[in-house]
Amino acid sequence: MFLIYGGTGAIGSAIARRLVSEGHKVHLVARDARKLEDAAMAMGADFTEGDVLDPALFDRATSEAAREGTLSGLVYAVGNIRLKPFHRLTEEEVTGDFALNALGAFRAVRAARDPLMKGEGAVLLFSTVAVGQGFANHAAISMAKGAVEGLTKTLAAEMAPKVRVNAIAPSLTMGGMGDVIAGAEKMREAVARMHPLRRLGEGDDMAAIGAALLAPGAWISGQVIGVDGGRGTLRTGE
Repeated sequence: MFLIYGGTGAIGSAIARRLVSEGHKVHLVARDARKLEDAAMAMGADFTEGDVLDPALFDRATSEAAREGTLSGLVYAVGNIRLKPFHRLTEEEVTGDFALNALGAFRAVRAARDPLMKGEGAVLLFSTVAVGQGFANHAAISMAKGAVEGLTKTLAAEMAPKVRVNAIAPSLTMGGMGDVIAGAEKMREAVARMHPLRRLGEGDDMAAIGAALLAPGAWISGQVIGVDGGRGTLRTGE
């Protein structure tokens, strides 16, 4: 069983569909009850409704997903994008983003640690290309996702050799938050041109790499892998 937080989002749902297509069972977690039930029914999945800002959610979701005492994998595909100049950010906004992105990832893994160790499973977390690039107006999310990258490497060291832990650092991905930021066609085209591969990401781009990182026996751990159309490392001169 794979436990997937953010199971109705563009990335989480794409990973869930990919895993189901490969014959795995998935347990989805999300806060929107109607979307969650619809997604779970379409995949034949189990689900737990709840908000990741509620600390009690994680033990409940883990116990419902790990009824046999083991987990094959955990995916924390939860996040937000707060674009705001540093001098206008409030402490409440920064701590809220940290709680959603970093503390939520910590709580999810902490609750699932024993079933993951017994199942010799894998953990997949999510960062952002902005951590490595230093984009303006990204202070809150870069701080939070930077913590996720640190958590990824520490967990990979502590949980080895039984559990592998990796993270994906996407660029802007369509569906959900990406649609809000780059919703207009001209904006989508402008942002796409910032990427050497000249398009925005899709959930399936993350799912392809995510499924490989979650696959049993994969010889990869402690890595933060950019799935970003080249934006994190390449400059084309255009």
